[in-house]
Amino acid sequence: MSINFSDEVNDEIITTTASLPEDNAEGSLRPKTIREYIGQEKAKDNLSVFINAAKLRGESLDHVLLFGPPGLGKTTLAAVIANEMGVNMRITSGPAIEKPGDLVAMLTNLNEGDILFVDEIHRLNRAYEEILYPAMEDYAIDIILGKGPSANSIHLDLPRFTLIGATTRSGQLTAPLRDRFGVSLRLELYSPEELQRIVIRSAGILNVEIVPEGAYEIASRSRGTPRIANRLLRRVRDYAQVRANGVITREVADKALSSLEVDKLGLDALDRRMLRSIIDFYGGGPVGLETLAATINEEAVTLEDVYEPYLLQRGFLTRTPRGRCVTRKAYEHLGLEYAGQQQLEL
Repeated sequence: MSINFSDEVNDEIITTTASLPEDNAEGSLRPKTIREYIGQEKAKDNLSVFINAAKLRGESLDHVLLFGPPGLGKTTLAAVIANEMGVNMRITSGPAIEKPGDLVAMLTNLNEGDILFVDEIHRLNRAYEEILYPAMEDYAIDIILGKGPSANSIHLDLPRFTLIGATTRSGQLTAPLRDRFGVSLRLELYSPEELQRIVIRSAGILNVEIVPEGAYEIASRSRGTPRIANRLLRRVRDYAQVRANGVITREVADKALSSLEVDKLGLDALDRRMLRSIIDFYGGGPVGLETLAATINEEAVTLEDVYEPYLLQRGFLTRTPRGRCVTRKAYEHLGLEYAGQQQLEL
C-alpha cells in the first residue's frame, strides 16, 4: 500500500510561527553563546558591547526588551545573555502571572545578577505591572500585609537583577513599562542565507547529512523564521530517510516540501486557498476579514495572526478601509491572469 507523505503531517500548521508541541525538542538546537547565534548582527553587536561593559564594571546588565515577530529567537537570545553573563535565568510569561503574589515570589527569589525572563510581557496584567516599576528602578518592592486599619507596609530590598521582556506586540506595552527598559532590541526576519546556516548547524546537531543546496531549499521556504526552518528540516529528514538515501539534497528537499504543499516562497495550502478565495469569490477584493474567514471555514484570528502577516510582507495581500485585496504579484505567483481589480479604483 502506498503512503501519501503529505497525509502524515498537518500541513496547515507546519508553517505557522507559533510554537507547537513538536517544537518542545527545539531546546537542543538553541545556541548557547553570541558567537553561535546566527543572524541579527546589529542586535548582537550592540548586545556584546552592553554585556562586556556590564562585566567589566561588575554590574548586572540593564533591563532588556526584545521585540519582533514570533519564532525569531527572543527566548534563545535571552538564554544566550544569561550564559554570557554567567548567571541563572528564571522564565515565566505574562499570562502565567495570575496574581500579584506570583510576581512578588519570583522577584524575591532572585539572586544577585540573575535574569527574570518574561515572555509575552505585553499580556501582563496592568495592575501587576506596577509592581515592576519600583523593582526595575530601585530594586525594591513594598508589600501590604493585612487589611483595613491593621494593614502594614513592608519594604523589601531586591538583589540587582536584569528583567528581559519579550513581546511580539511592542505597541501594546504601556509607556511607563517601555521607558524602564534600558536596552531595546528589535529582531528582524532572517535572510535565506542566514537560515541556510541555521539549517546546516541544526542538521549537524540532529546527525542529518545535508548538502548546502538542500539547506538553501529549506531556508528559502521558511518565511524568514528559524523556528519554521527547524520544523521543516525535521519533516524533510523524515522524507529523506523513507523515500531517499537519507541525504538531504535540493531535489529531496523540493519533493518533501512539495508533498507538504509548501511552495517555493513558503506559502502553504491555506495561504493559497485564502488568496484563491479572494480572487474566485470576490474578484480579487476588497473583502472583510470575517467574511473571508467564513468563506474558507477558518477562524478570523487565525487568518489575521498566522497567515496574513506573511502575505502582507511578501506583497501578495493589501489592506484597505473596505477589506483585504489580492495584488498582481499574487496572481502571477498562482499562475493566474491579472485582469485588474476593484481595489485599484479605491
